[in-house]
Amino acid sequence: MSRIDGYAPIRDYAAIGDGRTIALVARDGSVDWLPLPTLASPPALAALLDAERGGRFVLQPEGSFDVERRYVPETNVLETTFHTASGTARVTDAVTLRSIGLLPWFELARRIDGLSGEVRLRYDLDVRFPFGGGERTHVELLAFGADDGRITVRDGERALLALVAVEDEPLPRPERDEIERRLDETVQAWRMWISDHAYEGAWREAVTRSALALKLLTYEPLGGIAAAATTSLPERLGGAANWDYRFCWVRDAAYTLDALLALGRREDAHASFSWLADAIATTAPDIRPLYGLAGGPALEERIVDLDGYRGSRPVRTGNAATEQTQLGVYGDLLDTAWRYVDEGNGLDPATQELLVAVLENLASRWREPDCGFWEIRGGARHYTHSKLSAQIAFDRALRLAQAGDLPNEDAPRWARELDEIQSFVEARCWSDALGAYRFYADEDKLDTTTLLAYRRRIPQRATERLESTIAAVRRELGAGGPLLFRHSEAVGQEGAFVASSFWLADALSRAERLDEAAEVMDSMVALGNDVGLFAEEIEPGTNEFLGNFPQGLSHLALAQAAAAIARAGS
Repeated sequence: MSRIDGYAPIRDYAAIGDGRTIALVARDGSVDWLPLPTLASPPALAALLDAERGGRFVLQPEGSFDVERRYVPETNVLETTFHTASGTARVTDAVTLRSIGLLPWFELARRIDGLSGEVRLRYDLDVRFPFGGGERTHVELLAFGADDGRITVRDGERALLALVAVEDEPLPRPERDEIERRLDETVQAWRMWISDHAYEGAWREAVTRSALALKLLTYEPLGGIAAAATTSLPERLGGAANWDYRFCWVRDAAYTLDALLALGRREDAHASFSWLADAIATTAPDIRPLYGLAGGPALEERIVDLDGYRGSRPVRTGNAATEQTQLGVYGDLLDTAWRYVDEGNGLDPATQELLVAVLENLASRWREPDCGFWEIRGGARHYTHSKLSAQIAFDRALRLAQAGDLPNEDAPRWARELDEIQSFVEARCWSDALGAYRFYADEDKLDTTTLLAYRRRIPQRATERLESTIAAVRRELGAGGPLLFRHSEAVGQEGAFVASSFWLADALSRAERLDEAAEVMDSMVALGNDVGLFAEEIEPGTNEFLGNFPQGLSHLALAQAAAAIARAGS
């Protein structure tokens, strides 16, 4: 691979982690991103965002080399095979686990196996904590079979490096055989987790990888799901739309839970729903767009003095979107609760009380403008998706009441609100000129989130309007092949939004257009990187990745679309 000014292409990264944090490993063997001790903590290594001042953990052959990579099948353990003129060596990278769960410390193991000939490698750990905040975290590199930054392996020989870190406690120095054993246990632990995977349709490998990626983004101790593993990777090179996604969005958590249930992951879905309800209870009856993960920093947004990925400034930590009004999250919560109950589960009295309170709040607020799904800063509007999500909230409330999981006395009001919102949507959010539901009320612009109306089973007066919306979105927001810009104001201003294309495949399947849905899926799955991961966006024309990585919304949309096509074809 080739770097540009010291930066690897975003497409060239793979992710490893243990349910607390995630490291990004480039194809050339450099770990360029590692927050410690949790995913939302300040990064110890951040060459991803500043090639000179960020810090990295390098392990690569001396001289020129070629690279092959894969994940060990059905795991988040990475294998990188380096081919040099003198021989071949394989590096196995993992954040280690015990067979019974998390280690009490962080341990990134890098095992080097000689496969043929002789390979000389160099290694270097440069811990910087360029965001600050690393005073309490202690990091040490253990080297076995290595000598002062150099490793030589021949056919059948093995060496081992391990980065060990703790926060405010004694620093362990495990023996080599312990780390080796844990590396093997980590492979088995991931395979045991994925063995309950219920999906059997087409694109099984891509769906399995997406499930494993979503598991990496889940904060294991409690169940909160981060939107992505990184901050400030740009939506356009050199642009300023660089956001911190290392927090739990209500929207993303709801969609992820839906994907987990579709894949048979009931235990994970329960943990994530419980975490989400507990987080929302801290601000109810208001629901914030996002919440911090346990152990992470405050959500307050600030700018960090770093160069940014390939000069894309600013670099941010925290996210001011937490202060926005996003009415769509009410529908996300209620839809999640309904999906949970529809799978045969029940709601406890505290959760029922929480849902009634937020519904009362929504009933008094849905007529207000908000910042919408895309968190556009600088002015609130009547976004169609927000109104459709308000419909979802009251529709799901009525279903929960009918199932006996919410009190019936409020049902008449919920039904009235549902009808009033539907009238608003059909009168002000539909465009005869576009033949589609609008981006926001009264203006003829388009938005791919309208495709979600199919998946969320929103009550509509005319199904043909949804069919017409599919056609308009493909015509006006197409970015080449299966790619779509997320809305009219993004056309030509940023990359194509990965999840939008999977939403299209999902909508086509629910419209019983299975051949078209499968064609979109095939084309999109082929655009993943060499280990099956996706960022937030893809640059049309070059297929380079843009935005934070790996992106949970991209992977859960893939899984949901594949499951929808499988159901429609059964």
